[in-house]
Amino acid sequence: MNPKEHGEVFVLSDGGEVDLDLGNYERYLNITLTRENNITTGKIYQHVIERERRGDYLGKTVQVVPHITDAIQEWIERVATIPVDDTNEKPDVCIIELGGTVGDIESMPFVEAMTSLRRRAGKNNFLQIHVSYVPVIHGEQKTKPTQQAIKAVRSAGLIPDLIACRCERVLEHTAVEKIAHFCQVDLNQVLVVKDMPSIYQVPLLLEQQGLISSLRDILDLQKLTISPALLSQGRRTWTQWKSLTTGQEQFYDSVTIVLVGKYVELHDSYLSVIKSLEHSAMRCRRKLDLQWVDAEHLESSARDSDPAKFHKAWHAVCTASGILVPGGFGRRGTEGMIAAAKWARENKTPYLGICLGMQIAVIEYARNVMGIQGATSEEFNTAAEHKVIMFMPEVDKRTMGATMRLGLRPTLFQAGSDWSRLRALYAGKNEILERHRHRYEVNPAYIDSLEQAGLSFIGKDEKAERMEVVEIRDHPWFVAVQFHPEYLSRVLDPSRPYLGFVAASAGLLESITRDYGNAGVSANANGNGNNGNGVPMVNDGPFLSAFLARYLMADSEFSADKGWVDIWII
Repeated sequence: MNPKEHGEVFVLSDGGEVDLDLGNYERYLNITLTRENNITTGKIYQHVIERERRGDYLGKTVQVVPHITDAIQEWIERVATIPVDDTNEKPDVCIIELGGTVGDIESMPFVEAMTSLRRRAGKNNFLQIHVSYVPVIHGEQKTKPTQQAIKAVRSAGLIPDLIACRCERVLEHTAVEKIAHFCQVDLNQVLVVKDMPSIYQVPLLLEQQGLISSLRDILDLQKLTISPALLSQGRRTWTQWKSLTTGQEQFYDSVTIVLVGKYVELHDSYLSVIKSLEHSAMRCRRKLDLQWVDAEHLESSARDSDPAKFHKAWHAVCTASGILVPGGFGRRGTEGMIAAAKWARENKTPYLGICLGMQIAVIEYARNVMGIQGATSEEFNTAAEHKVIMFMPEVDKRTMGATMRLGLRPTLFQAGSDWSRLRALYAGKNEILERHRHRYEVNPAYIDSLEQAGLSFIGKDEKAERMEVVEIRDHPWFVAVQFHPEYLSRVLDPSRPYLGFVAASAGLLESITRDYGNAGVSANANGNGNNGNGVPMVNDGPFLSAFLARYLMADSEFSADKGWVDIWII
């Protein structure tokens, strides 16, 4: 998936590289998914072909219907029972996202499979929500596209129970009436999802329109029983969510972060990074002012080729509260990233490097502090004399696919790193778990000399052979990590590297560190569905997903101990 065309590749704990939508579900519901939660056409066809080769179909002619459609349903039914949170219990509800557009040839087998699944599941076990955009043309809200979409999806055999209308502003009552009339649904089955000041306020908007009550009634959730303890935790989580999100309107101060990247044309290329910064800014009670800088515009060659862009980019870097260099691949723009890292180090501007950003920090330090002329990465120049960044030995240099170090892996803080600002945010833990996606590492031949020069590798892998975290002691915040902490950031539990970076940029690092140090480590740390970094005071309840199914059911005073939600992306 090209990040400039499709957006970021999201990495799961088991190493699965999937669509960025799964990241949205993990963040919102605070659950942990696996590669099995991601269904693609290729996976289904490969599965069916393998079964045919084994003789499972006993010589029958293999067709899209029923063999492909049956395989889709079987996959859903199998994975829908896998626990995805700390309860380690089977989910009660499975959410399926059917992507694409009705009528697309790629989607038709999945549409047919959903039609069959709805019939098999029964009336109170299947609910369909159709999401449709309502455009505004010359000031008038147009409902015809929604009407046609519902007509098309009905002709394919799927009948929406609820229609979620995405719109810029609140739908006029006449527009809601037209949608209800022509789509043959009641008025309360039309949900208006207008643009909100913050995406984190959307759950509040849906609650106000009775979405949870509709889900409870249609899916007959009143039959489930919920324990009083879980209900109490659900209320607490919801209170924290409302307090944090509604409080955004009272944030008056802002923090300016400059992101120096390679794929800045499409912001979705860094979606998880953006969300992590938002989570951290909310925790620091600051408005996030995110400035985008194309790394190539910082390079000396840009001064002659495009002076306007060159000076604009450097103005952004020089006036920023913090500088972030995220992950990426390839040589393009890396000299600009090195220049940005040099500025941050020399001018005591908070710096956070992620994956490639850590490698950039090491290269910059080797060149400008240690005086190693030509220090670079093997990725940028295979013939270079001083490759301070190298291919991991186990990587096949001839093959680019399926050769990266992926998934959740431990990082151990080294002895003598008690001074670390980052480690303090992890409540002084000796070991953390974070997700990785890389095929290059710091060259072991240069580690001792780099550390002697003042670049501290405070975090390493379990064998102490691979450098995971680098930090400069006499800098307000110069931290770089080989892993991708953004994949585990949550609204109520921000990623520690991002939180420290934003807090340092806002001048709040000391107070934030004190809060997290006093909070200690949650009993849920390292649990399934938890980021493994401990949960401070702001998030001592269950997941938001638990609230959505449980909290509003308290009106009927049900009780029991059940699991929760599985996510499906198709």
